[in-house]
Amino acid sequence: MDLVHLLREVTLRLDLAGARFAGRNGLHPTDLRALISLLDAARAGDESTPGRLGGRLGLNSAGTTALIDRLERLGLVRRVRDTRDRRRVLLEVDDRALALGQSFFGPLIDRTLALLATFEAGEQAAVRRFLSGVRDAVREEGA
Repeated sequence: MDLVHLLREVTLRLDLAGARFAGRNGLHPTDLRALISLLDAARAGDESTPGRLGGRLGLNSAGTTALIDRLERLGLVRRVRDTRDRRRVLLEVDDRALALGQSFFGPLIDRTLALLATFEAGEQAAVRRFLSGVRDAVREEGA
């Protein structure tokens, strides 16, 4: 159980860091989750549409539109027409959002990567397997 409690503490501290970032930048916590979701999708090579974003965040259509409008007004996200289907709107994270996130989370990411570099390949694989398993367990719970 000590690992479960440690994971819970890490989750809490990361959530608090996200709340500080959101507060300093005039964002709602859902705005931050949206940006993370969009960045994760882009890194995976997946296109993001308003419908997909709303589905990932558990928002209805009106809530998703309000969220995207807020992020667009802040210059963090932009709507672009799909070049293959002009009727479809895609969402892109603006470079400003990347710079903003890097300025706040960059030092934490650097410290995390430095710590991970001290682990041998087998240890890194065990950490990856554990975190992937926890992620999958949470998915199964529908959380």
